[in-house]
Amino acid sequence: MTVTINDQFIPFENVANASSVLLDSSVLFRDRIRAAEALLMKEISDGNPIYGVTTGYGDSGKNYLVLEDAKTLQVNLYRFHGCGVGEILSEKEIFNIVLVRLISISKGFSGVSVELLEAMLKFLELGILPAIPSKGSVGASGDLTLLSYIAAALAGEREVIYRSQLRSTAEVLQECGIEPYVFKPKEALAIMNGTSVMAGILVVQIENFERLLLGLESFSAGLFEAMEADTTALEPFVHQVKPFEGQIKCASNLREKLTGATLVHTRLTRYQSFFDAEHHNIQDRYSIRCIPQILGVAWDNLALAKKWVETEINSVSDNPLINCDEQIIYTGCNFYGGYMAHSADTLKICLANMADLLDKQFAVLVDDKFNRGLGENLKLSKEHYHHGFKAMQITLSSLSADVMMRMLPSSAFSRSTESMNQDKVSMGTTGALGLKGGIDEFASMLAIAMLGIAQAMDIRGVEKFSQFAQSLYAKIRAISAPLIEDRRLDGDIVTLKAMLLRGELV
Repeated sequence: MTVTINDQFIPFENVANASSVLLDSSVLFRDRIRAAEALLMKEISDGNPIYGVTTGYGDSGKNYLVLEDAKTLQVNLYRFHGCGVGEILSEKEIFNIVLVRLISISKGFSGVSVELLEAMLKFLELGILPAIPSKGSVGASGDLTLLSYIAAALAGEREVIYRSQLRSTAEVLQECGIEPYVFKPKEALAIMNGTSVMAGILVVQIENFERLLLGLESFSAGLFEAMEADTTALEPFVHQVKPFEGQIKCASNLREKLTGATLVHTRLTRYQSFFDAEHHNIQDRYSIRCIPQILGVAWDNLALAKKWVETEINSVSDNPLINCDEQIIYTGCNFYGGYMAHSADTLKICLANMADLLDKQFAVLVDDKFNRGLGENLKLSKEHYHHGFKAMQITLSSLSADVMMRMLPSSAFSRSTESMNQDKVSMGTTGALGLKGGIDEFASMLAIAMLGIAQAMDIRGVEKFSQFAQSLYAKIRAISAPLIEDRRLDGDIVTLKAMLLRGELV
């Protein structure tokens, strides 16, 4: 998808699916950018102190500088913030970060030049991505340290990812015939003083979260069939009288996937099933019966998080802000990533509950005391020296603890820094990275569970399952054969995990 940057609201999905970017070429759009730049330059020439332009930063904001020193200040700003650590973010995350930053400073309230916007656009057009490390931000004043890697790359410094290789920026710019950019007053600050790293990461991770939530519903539908469960708990009436949107959505999704299922029983057959099958309770366990009520919460919080990230993408998140209509320069705190922090923290809690649910579901599936005839550890072999999914459950359960340990709210761990100027910060990027780690671990859990449901289908008889379950089975078995004799399964887990994150098992 091509995203055009102008004065229009850009939907979340457009950023998530963006592969190329255009800058509005209209005179009206560009005149608005130039007007803010002109007002800024007038204030500078009048000798007015402007935070971060003709003053120092943060606690050093009491120091006034003349114009020539202000130009040096912009260079020093990105240079002294060159202290990020941790692994380099993914190419898609970096693309999103540069795009979100470009959207923010293109609103006409940041005092940047059209030339800066075009320089950033050129990087995206040529696939030159600043090598942005993952750690070093407290989420206010925005993602200063991490966004400094964009400013430094534009100026021909540090490293970039070009054609999937980490290379010297200076070499790549020379190879592409691009001159290093020279920043005008406030331009490095406008790039760095915002929430674009946390927002860019969250765009990717919200997409991953949604795919895994759909994948968990796919597994859960298969579990209903494999466990010969009662679908009464999914019927519309149950959810109409407790009308949370996410709960209704989840129940509907499960009903659709179970179309044509014959192994399950319904309110019309449950009584006969109760009398005929000694292993059928009048109700199923909570980890089966309460799935819509559990996952509905995740659906509703996902919708809210997506809305908040979408609003952040379309916001002006730097400081100071320039209002040409009023001819006033405002200082404020739009660089504060509170909404992003809480979006990440809420989804981390949802993910922890999803992991806990899956751990309980898988425990029931593999345990012959509860799995209604599926046998010990889903073994297809009757030999006592074969072990089935015994160790797979241990790994899944271990991962569930890893996911749940990430659910602590990063936003509550504000750290006072920078001479007590940044004394209350959002920790939004920390939260986004925590969600990212949890999603990676949960995807491995779900891959194990998917292998387990395919094994259960082999035991019950694949032909007895619904069309949806059989299509799921075919995708799993295309990369992983039934487990008959003990063998390593780590490679199968990795392959299925990648399929889940691509949304291929939903």
